[in-house]
Amino acid sequence: MKPLEESILSAMDCRDKEILPHLPYILQDFWDIGTDADTIISIIKKHFKNTSDICILDLGCGKGAVSIEIANELGCRCHGIDGIHEFISFAVSKAIEYSVEEICKFETEDIRIRINSLSEYDVIILGSIGPVFGNYFETLSQLKPHLKNDGAIIIEDGYIEETCDVPHPDCQKKSELLTQSLQAGMQLVEEVFPDNQITLHAEYEKEYNNLAIRCDELVMKFPEKAELFCRYKNQQKEEYHALKTDITCSTMVFKHIT
Repeated sequence: MKPLEESILSAMDCRDKEILPHLPYILQDFWDIGTDADTIISIIKKHFKNTSDICILDLGCGKGAVSIEIANELGCRCHGIDGIHEFISFAVSKAIEYSVEEICKFETEDIRIRINSLSEYDVIILGSIGPVFGNYFETLSQLKPHLKNDGAIIIEDGYIEETCDVPHPDCQKKSELLTQSLQAGMQLVEEVFPDNQITLHAEYEKEYNNLAIRCDELVMKFPEKAELFCRYKNQQKEEYHALKTDITCSTMVFKHIT
């Protein structure tokens, strides 16, 4: 198993471990980090009748935006886990701000280890965290024992189409993830795509501009690390370009094969 910091870097699309202590500053303008809470809420409403009775596990929850908005709207219990302490501290304060601290709990842990000591949940969310648990067979196989029989695993992720010949090491082809999910005893029952690509791309631009500004501020503050921050900024520019061109982003719902 890779060290926790390497796992976090992978989930955050980073390559330099030296950038890790600076991520809270760089991403201070983000609350929801890559995952649309409204989409997740709509899916939960569709698949569960009594939403206030369900329990949700949010792995790699970031700053807690998805869990808090779910708890606030649906009244269900949410358990968020992330490896960055500053993100969890922010999530705890936001839960208090939204008055959901009694039903929305957060903790700083390595989700790859913590998952083994958890019970069963109605919904397990992996929101834009990449292959932290491995490929889809490995991921679903590890999560499956912690999912109730009628539960759902919701994964917001990106994959590449069969015709794409541009290498993206952290992305699988759609056919591969479908095959691997079946091998893990799970099936894709629903897939939701962003409504408006133009709006989505505009959001990408806004997000990139925000983090670029924060990187430039860090260059001024730590000129000796200028190369690190500029390299991170360029890497993120490449990632956003790939999201616009080669990678298909969607929210996928997996359930036990019956």
